[in-house]
Amino acid sequence: MQHRIGYCCLACGRDFYGRRDRNNGIYRTKKNKQGEIIAYRIRVNKGYDKNGKKLKPYEMNFKPDPEKTDRQNQKALNEDAVEFEKKCRQGFVTDFKQTFSEYADYVIALKERTGTKRRTVDGYKKLLPRINNAIGHMKLTEIRPQHLNMFYEQMSKRNSRQTEPRAIAKIDLKALIRKKKLTLQAVADRAGINVNTVSLACRGSRILESKAAAIAKVLNTPITKIFIISRDSTPLSNKTILEYHRLINTIFKQADKEMLIPYNPAAKATPPKANKSKINYFEYDDLEEIQAAVDKLSLKWRTIIHLLMITGCRRAELCGLKWDAVDWENERIFIHINLLYSPEVGLYEDTTKTSGSERYVKLPKESIELLREYQAWYNEQRTLYGDRWHETGYLFFQEKRGNEGKPMNPDTINGYLDEFEKKYGFEHLNPHAFRHTFASEMYEKGVNPAVVRDLLGHSSIQTTQDFYVHTLPESHRKAIEKLTGRGGNKDKKE
Repeated sequence: MQHRIGYCCLACGRDFYGRRDRNNGIYRTKKNKQGEIIAYRIRVNKGYDKNGKKLKPYEMNFKPDPEKTDRQNQKALNEDAVEFEKKCRQGFVTDFKQTFSEYADYVIALKERTGTKRRTVDGYKKLLPRINNAIGHMKLTEIRPQHLNMFYEQMSKRNSRQTEPRAIAKIDLKALIRKKKLTLQAVADRAGINVNTVSLACRGSRILESKAAAIAKVLNTPITKIFIISRDSTPLSNKTILEYHRLINTIFKQADKEMLIPYNPAAKATPPKANKSKINYFEYDDLEEIQAAVDKLSLKWRTIIHLLMITGCRRAELCGLKWDAVDWENERIFIHINLLYSPEVGLYEDTTKTSGSERYVKLPKESIELLREYQAWYNEQRTLYGDRWHETGYLFFQEKRGNEGKPMNPDTINGYLDEFEKKYGFEHLNPHAFRHTFASEMYEKGVNPAVVRDLLGHSSIQTTQDFYVHTLPESHRKAIEKLTGRGGNKDKKE
């Protein structure tokens, strides 16, 4: 049984509102076999909520020092009780039993409620399970930099990945589907997966093991007869480990801001340094070959790749373009929408990646002519599809049955460029490579760094210079002028 003992300012047992509270005070909590008190609990009442329900009190433990006398320990106990009550009143004390995972859920919900971008919140939720496996069970106030450093070290070792195994077809999957008298769409529908996943598997790309298992089940064939299953045993990259560190730091920064912890342990931890990755941009010969190959593509994909070359926009910004964003009179486009995908909600619109980076990009006359040609084809398609057409206003749309006219997933661009790359033997062909080349070409032409920053939609010039600008030989610069300027790049300088 706990026994109340009197002491200094808490002996009165009053709560923050001046009301008498028998629960306030110091309690004997633990005795040894000899009957000696070896621990005390200090309790301070929080008061009542708006409904009059009593809140759980603040509590802390005190252990007497065996090297001190009873009188010295009593004095220390009273001093700690006074200091603890003071901190409680000033808001410096939290629930010492609150775990990291409990507080992390609160912080992520807070970020979501206060306007943090959905994609950022989705990223937090994706990273959190691994963090919780390591430190989620620990009390928020007990986590130290050493705990975080051990977590970072563990992720840097082999076989530390928690990703699902991947599967790659070892037979002609498309032929097997035809043999079963099925279509790719039918397999996708019966397996409950996206038809693009089935298409990727048929083309020899790696897909998740669970998706492969679903396909094998539809084809009534053991998965091991169709796919080779493999798991990535390589350690996580420094860049990925830093993503985990940044989330942990975000959570502890909020706790520090709310005065729940004495200091932010993430700020004192030692995460790995980011490896400077090689930025892709196109060489002279590649540019010539890419342009020659692009000219053979359908009008839709010729227009998409041309705009990637000529504007330096992100793929999500390109997919977010609508016809009302094309300023025909002033020969420019207004970039202000990001079209993104989330497993929870599907495709959705968001603001551009960097807050306040909405911008007009001037187009050369050739680009405007190409857009007019594409618009005519777009209108023809809308008429041909008739009642099946979904009117959304996006420039670039899906064509598969049931989704005609719906906006295009940005991942579709990467998938198409992957196929384009394999067909013509290119390397590292992706939307950002066009963006990197565009930035470098602007600098080579002597465009003001502030203008380049605005064209790319960056928040600072430093970002532009650090990540997107590369010194190109004179011959490369001329090639870029030919392919991305084509008589119109001077307009971008305005």
